[in-house]
Amino acid sequence: MGVENIIFILLLIGAIVWFSKNIRTISRNINLGKDLDRSDNKGERWSTMARIALGQSKMVKKPISGILHILVYAGFVIINIEVLEIIIDGVFGTHRILAQPLGGLYDFLIGAFEVLALLVLVACIIFLIRRNILHVKRFGFREMVGWPKTDANIILIVEVLLMLAFLSMNGADYVLQQKGAEHYVEAGAYPISSFLEPWFSGFSEATLIGIERSMWWLHIVGILLFLNYLPYSKHFHIILAFPNVFYSNLRPKGEFTNMESVTKEVKMMFDPNADPYAAPAEPEGDAVPERFGAKDVTDLSWKSLMDAYACTECGRCTDQCPAAQTGKLLSPRKIMMDTRDRLEEVGKNIDKHGKDHNDGKSLLGDYIKEEELWACTTCNACVEACPVSIDPLSIIMEMRRSLVMEESKVPSELASMLTNVENNGAPWQFAQNDRANWAK
Repeated sequence: MGVENIIFILLLIGAIVWFSKNIRTISRNINLGKDLDRSDNKGERWSTMARIALGQSKMVKKPISGILHILVYAGFVIINIEVLEIIIDGVFGTHRILAQPLGGLYDFLIGAFEVLALLVLVACIIFLIRRNILHVKRFGFREMVGWPKTDANIILIVEVLLMLAFLSMNGADYVLQQKGAEHYVEAGAYPISSFLEPWFSGFSEATLIGIERSMWWLHIVGILLFLNYLPYSKHFHIILAFPNVFYSNLRPKGEFTNMESVTKEVKMMFDPNADPYAAPAEPEGDAVPERFGAKDVTDLSWKSLMDAYACTECGRCTDQCPAAQTGKLLSPRKIMMDTRDRLEEVGKNIDKHGKDHNDGKSLLGDYIKEEELWACTTCNACVEACPVSIDPLSIIMEMRRSLVMEESKVPSELASMLTNVENNGAPWQFAQNDRANWAK
């Protein structure tokens, strides 16, 4: 085992350890949310995940971007199957170790990988053009200024570089095979990188080996860095898309959840055997009374927090939101991004100061304004549009509940309507006996 192999093993171990640490941190943050049972209807959940997460059924509702995304997603995942061979070669100092046992299948796989690499390369370039030259509207909302835009560009540029490194590595390897260089046995089919032969054929064998090795290292180190960049990026949805869709809400569209404590009180009102003067049950031990709705991320369910990490920032939710389209302050994408940012902040506070630390900030107020929440029409368009079944509406409704039931904050227009419903049984300021006057 040479020095090169030792360096590779250390890099591999370091990358795996760092990635595992980040995964544990994100898992801890998600579990800060309230319990929510999503273990029902396993069969339907598996089929939904297969259709939406694996089959990308919601992506193709926008055909151009949807098909390009499928190419990038499928191509990048399939191409990285070769990482298995690269890891084996890196650890043991071999070269294309799977070529002999796989035989003709190996040639087919390498050829398919190259075609997919070219498609991924083209798709990423088109995505960069759409974001930075064509300025597609949904990428231009206020929440996409600064880091979110940079993050998206970094990912696309890295993918372009990884595909170029992969094809360049194969191109140099192909020429070395033709030259009969030691260790470079003829293996694989190179339908794309073989076009680089005129550029590489004039180089000496030593130079070609240097190019091939450099591109090999660039490719594998780039993948390991990319892996550890994911937890800091919106592209973490590559990992969370599947569980997020699996645990998505399967109830009928538009059906809201009722608070158990409120439902219990309403049932007691209609129970003729209930004692209206009975003292409420004493809380067990040091139990903290349940908050109505959500003021901060820890008041939300774990699924809402998973939604925040799974957000792709594609903007389809905001693009379909009637409030956003009519100039209101609300952007469902911003709701998810703010939730994730606040959750990250809470997690860092826990790491520094412990779980009971209170930084005096909250999701509602410091990140999300009341005006945003009340602009929502609860039409569910954002949920329907999301390609990974994220539910911004549930977060909005929980924070509305907090405003109304914890702080008695209601817009004046809504307060008048509620008063009229209470007094007149209708939203209008007319007595019930006068309802039919308009027909006279």
